[in-house]
Amino acid sequence: MIMTMQDIQTQLGDRLSARGIADAADIAWSGVWLEACGYSGIALLAEALADPRHTLDLVRDPLGMDLQNVSCAFLAPAIMRDVAANGRVFLRNVRHGLFLLPFTVKANIGIGCPIDPGFAVGGERHKNPYAEKLALAEANGLDIDEAVWTGIPG
Repeated sequence: MIMTMQDIQTQLGDRLSARGIADAADIAWSGVWLEACGYSGIALLAEALADPRHTLDLVRDPLGMDLQNVSCAFLAPAIMRDVAANGRVFLRNVRHGLFLLPFTVKANIGIGCPIDPGFAVGGERHKNPYAEKLALAEANGLDIDEAVWTGIPG
């Protein structure tokens, strides 16, 4: 089904808020951003919602930050606040690290490879390869898998 980015973001944010998910609006925005850029942001978010843990107290240790396999779908906003306050951090035991990408692009900072189970967030970003994809999605809407969409309860 074709939906506007704003409609998806609003409805998704409402569903996440209804479930008591912290930073619901930011998480909804990041899922839509990923979807617009060709990643399966909504499906990954649905997968993350099935996980038993959605929160984690972020603590830096001598090696960086252990995310204990809690999904970055939920942790990304807090990680980015920590990076803004304390600088670059190496992440371990990362799940759904792709959810950090929209935030790092927005903040114009670098990100290590989110495929690797350990990577750093911070440093300088030199280009934004996503602007054209975002503009097209904004103009044309997004084709969302209806089964995945209806599977995200609110």
